[in-house]
Amino acid sequence: MRAPNPIHAFTEIGVHARDDYNAGMPERGDEFLFDEVTIQVQAGDGGNGAVAFRREAYVPRGGPNGGSGGRGGDVILRVDKRLNTLLPFRRAKHFRAERGKHGSGKDQNGAYGKSEIIRVPQGTVVRDADTQEFLGDLLTPNQEITVAVGGRGGRGNAAFTSPTNRAPHFSEKGEKGQTRRLRLELKLLADVGIIGKPNAGKSTFLASVTAARPKIADYPFTTLIPNLGVAEVDERGVVLADIPGLIEGAHQGAGLGDRFLKHIERTRVLIHLLDGAAENPLADFESINADLQQYSPALATKPQIIGFNKMDLPDAQEHFKKFARSLHRKLPELQVFPISAATGEGVRDLVRAAVNTLEAQPPEEKIESPETMPVFRPAPNEDAFTVEREGAEDDAQIFRVRGVKAERVAQMTNWDQDEGVQRTHRVFQALGINDALRGAGVQEGDLIRIGEIELEWSEGNIGA
Repeated sequence: MRAPNPIHAFTEIGVHARDDYNAGMPERGDEFLFDEVTIQVQAGDGGNGAVAFRREAYVPRGGPNGGSGGRGGDVILRVDKRLNTLLPFRRAKHFRAERGKHGSGKDQNGAYGKSEIIRVPQGTVVRDADTQEFLGDLLTPNQEITVAVGGRGGRGNAAFTSPTNRAPHFSEKGEKGQTRRLRLELKLLADVGIIGKPNAGKSTFLASVTAARPKIADYPFTTLIPNLGVAEVDERGVVLADIPGLIEGAHQGAGLGDRFLKHIERTRVLIHLLDGAAENPLADFESINADLQQYSPALATKPQIIGFNKMDLPDAQEHFKKFARSLHRKLPELQVFPISAATGEGVRDLVRAAVNTLEAQPPEEKIESPETMPVFRPAPNEDAFTVEREGAEDDAQIFRVRGVKAERVAQMTNWDQDEGVQRTHRVFQALGINDALRGAGVQEGDLIRIGEIELEWSEGNIGA
């Protein structure tokens, strides 16, 4: 009788994503890579403030009571531990939060817009697609990062009441929500990475020790996306990642190798499977390790356990002794296990050795990350601005004013309300924008662009 195998496949990760990928995508997966995607997000605009006055019996001169608009919703990325690929973004790449509600009379402020929650898998790295700025690394379940902030609501006329203006007849428009393009990159979170040349038997090996059902066939590049599986070894659950086959030059992108190599950066131990029936297993072993070194020296230092696969074939049996002797002379510290993923021979010993090596590693440094990480930080000086000449149009010169506060004020001004326009003029004067424009040579009738707003200069004032 055979002894029961202590390695039990008790769960699977990502099989549904694998099936979805194969059903709808090209065989080589060139049109969409499940681990990188660019999306566009737009936070909600703020609601507009209201102009209103109390209309009550026996109160002939009721004061202003226009409410302010509600803040627009944010766009938030949230980790969902049930996800393990970025495949849901294959079709949905544009996300928009709800705008805030407008204010109304009787001092009623508008409701806040609903935030847009975008679910992403653990291990997602977030960057700004245009600037390449690193924004966050989402590693823990339910961790969140705010990637676009909703616009603030415009103030109603009640907010502008002052001793010198008891009945303001103007309000603000809501601020535009922030828009940006994001680059999402997935780096798998696994304990053990399974690496090797194409057709080395990695998927067969993963299927033999876990419940994962990767696509398996006897030709190179069967696996086009990493597969995850969980194995239980002596009551210890271990996550294994089957990395698509690496060919020479992988660190430079050959065979999409640079995209696959990043997935083993977070693994702690590597199982290096070799095709024992190949012409020169030792050369294959050295080629893979050379690519690891050139891609990242840190990868080359990860502990490796070698599985010499396909021992059920005569060629592999013939090659094994020669390989073991050569490796022992060069790297005597490495463990080599003759296995057959197809028959199960030696598999449990290989996996147990990998688990023992994993447990012998020093504890991982705990990553302290807040549950919610806002991406946007306030500008160091919102009052700062620049003025530059942009060219000419007909007989008018064009000047561009850039600055956080200047652009916000221009965008939130209701240019149809005279009192609101006059207030904006005072703000611009206080900021020094008018004097800066005069210093730049602005003339009557020239065009002033501030954000998306275009205004015409008349001496002493800027008019819509």
